[in-house]
Amino acid sequence: MSDSEPKPVVVGVDGSPSAQAALHWAADEARRRGVPLAVISAWYREPGIIIGPLPAEIGIELTPERLEAAQHAVLDRAVKDITDVELHTVVVHGDPRTELTKASGNAELLVVGNRGHGPIVEAILGSVSSYCVHHAQCPVVVVKEPRPPRQEHAEVVRPPLTPGPLL
Repeated sequence: MSDSEPKPVVVGVDGSPSAQAALHWAADEARRRGVPLAVISAWYREPGIIIGPLPAEIGIELTPERLEAAQHAVLDRAVKDITDVELHTVVVHGDPRTELTKASGNAELLVVGNRGHGPIVEAILGSVSSYCVHHAQCPVVVVKEPRPPRQEHAEVVRPPLTPGPLL
């Protein structure tokens, strides 16, 4: 990329609702800035995640070729309704945290979703958004997972309050 080419808005997509919200936010921002949108979907199979023997039909689905094809399908579904912006899509093999922060080196902005798993899951698995905020080489926007709309007039039915088991 030359110095005269505009740097893209980069967004990570994994098929989750928060990633989809991040994609739409990033597309709007790329349109507003008049820059391309680079959509990255990373796949990575942790070697130690599979414990014990697997049935052959499951093992076949976990081949690198099948995993990459599945990630391409996720990316294609995600961007199908993105229009009016120069769009670049790429599926990469690697840890999403590493791949997104690497892409941030040539980005105007990095956008990621946040599923909000909670502190226990994030302590075990790590948080892509947190990692990107701390290691990206450009500004980062974290888009929270959309919440379903509240129903104002819905009556909340609660079970009766009891003192506990009666002996």
